[in-house]
Amino acid sequence: MITYNTINVKMPAIRRRDTSAWIKAVAASYGKRTGDIAYVFCDDEEILRVNREYLQHDYYTDIITFDYSEGDTIAGDLFISLDTVRTNAAQFDTTYDEELRRVIIHGILHLCGINDKGPGEREQMEAAENQALALPTRP
Repeated sequence: MITYNTINVKMPAIRRRDTSAWIKAVAASYGKRTGDIAYVFCDDEEILRVNREYLQHDYYTDIITFDYSEGDTIAGDLFISLDTVRTNAAQFDTTYDEELRRVIIHGILHLCGINDKGPGEREQMEAAENQALALPTRP
């Protein structure tokens, strides 16, 4: 089950059913099924709190993915700062909605096993994001 929750922000204007179908399609393209996935949309202060408490990182970020996947079933909690999504959209000269979709799928790609911290991994992640964003099932 894919759920959508908020802390300190209003729920973004996403079509939940369409977004969930897209997420399932992307996961399937990596040979994965979706288990329990919880999106938590929040503000910068909440994501900073989560980053400090659970990862010992003292900085803002757009998404934090907690991976509970087992075997071919992906599962996790994905915290997304809508403040940072908005800032990044302006910085990358894209729309807020497009940047939000990119971040939503970024977390799913992490759960599917794609990383973005090592040499060449950021380019692989960006290519995977672009491929997911190009799917006809994309909301």
